[in-house]
Amino acid sequence: MEGCCAVEREVDKVTTKFQSINEHAGRTLQDLVLYIENLKVELENAPEDHELTIGQKDLLAAAMSKVKETISRLATDHRDLHGTVSKVGKAIDRNFVSDFAATSREDVFAGQEKLELINKVICQHFYRQGMRDVADELAKESDLQDVEFQEREPFTELNHILDSLKDRNLEPALAWSLANREALYGIESSLEFKLHRLRFIELLKKGPNHQTDAITYARTHFRQFVDRHEKDIQTLMGMLLFVPNGIGTSPYGGLLLDSEMWMDVYEVFTKDACRMLGVSVHSPLSTCVNAGCTAIPALLNIKQVMMQRQVAGIWNGRDELPIEIDLGTEARYHSMFACPILRQQSTETNPPMRLICGHVISKDALDKLCTGNKMKCPYCPVEQSPNDARLIYF
Repeated sequence: MEGCCAVEREVDKVTTKFQSINEHAGRTLQDLVLYIENLKVELENAPEDHELTIGQKDLLAAAMSKVKETISRLATDHRDLHGTVSKVGKAIDRNFVSDFAATSREDVFAGQEKLELINKVICQHFYRQGMRDVADELAKESDLQDVEFQEREPFTELNHILDSLKDRNLEPALAWSLANREALYGIESSLEFKLHRLRFIELLKKGPNHQTDAITYARTHFRQFVDRHEKDIQTLMGMLLFVPNGIGTSPYGGLLLDSEMWMDVYEVFTKDACRMLGVSVHSPLSTCVNAGCTAIPALLNIKQVMMQRQVAGIWNGRDELPIEIDLGTEARYHSMFACPILRQQSTETNPPMRLICGHVISKDALDKLCTGNKMKCPYCPVEQSPNDARLIYF
């Protein structure tokens, strides 16, 4: 991202300088054309057999000199612009590495099964984005047979509701929340209340003529939310006092600027709907791409250091990276165990093992600490048999 910003700054410099030179050249050429036209008119008004005086000759010489000087100055500015453009290329070379294959493995998607998996992930991403036609065509051309109806339909409904929320239409979202009320209550969702709150505020916006409708709506829909949203409901009821004189000038005027409320409802619906569908808020494809973009700069740096020190063979682990990459809390989905002895993250072939003393180490560390049928815990140390260690599942 920093590389993109650096290149963008250089491009902005080129654009700004080009606009400045363009405006300056336009004004300069316009003034020069006007000067030459006036000189032409003056010469045309002279008699045909009139000989140029010394003053007129000097004037023509000055005009020619001015033309040459203007052209020379514009050419210099143009050359300077070329220099600025060349800096963009240098910035690209400095901030981007063309050989990204140095950190990749060609066998990652080898085989028909893995290829079908990546195509399925891409299809699901398009379904989640509401691009159903593109996803259907990809599934058809890649011969995906297991993209079932139940994988498409929930995302179709979800995107329809999200598009309605963008258009400030609450009806589809309210109908969905009513149909899934018990499930939303089970996850302690505030979606239904926030939808009704927006509808209530929309009624108040219509003025005193709709105050009775707003009160009726509040009595009908807010009763069930009193236990969890009492203060919010009290705030909404306080708005009723200012309806006759205008809520816009009241202490509650900020609630009428509800763009943040609409955005909040949009995000809450997305999160709750994905939770009920058993999927993450972000598609697996976008998560992988973002993680890769975060990891590639660090991996390229460590790869370059390894090549310079001629230790590139160290990077032989097929299921782990040579360094730890911090993807942030938003990319953490499950617990991970790193062996305190070997400093390696556990894998399916190297799972965490619990010793009888309660300490946990990796299976590889357990095997290396064994001496015959006995071993000592590296922390206690309690002497025990390696056969007493138990596999732990996170």
